[in-house]
Amino acid sequence: MKIEKSIAIYNKRARFEFEIFDEIEAGMVLTGTEIKSLRSSKASITESFCQFIDGELYIINMMIDEYKLGTYYNHKTKRERKLLLHKREMQKFEKKLKDVGNTIVPLKLYINEKGKAKILIALGRGKKLYDKRESIKNRENKRNLDRILKKS
Repeated sequence: MKIEKSIAIYNKRARFEFEIFDEIEAGMVLTGTEIKSLRSSKASITESFCQFIDGELYIINMMIDEYKLGTYYNHKTKRERKLLLHKREMQKFEKKLKDVGNTIVPLKLYINEKGKAKILIALGRGKKLYDKRESIKNRENKRNLDRILKKS
């Protein structure tokens, strides 16, 4: 039984705000109403970040709306959700996180082919203002080049 990868929730600000070094896919521990709400694309990862708590990696500030058909079993919209990674991967990220300025940010939340909720997280460092200006300039140049190529 295969389920299509129908939903994908992106963090568009992450690539603009951070210089991305290393990406990895992680699973999440979710409750029943959370996964039902996620399947209807009622989530946001724009303000979220990842943090180590007692040797485990958690995603903080990820917002999953309450399931509208859930009763008193409904979940909290913003709670800490545990991420599932191999021990080697967690140790690697924890080691790199000790460098000054590094942080772990989510890039994409999606449902894979097997129907499991996955999140693509990345290790990054915050960009300076001049780096952001450079990103804007490159994006505008690419857009203008595409327009010129489309016309000819």
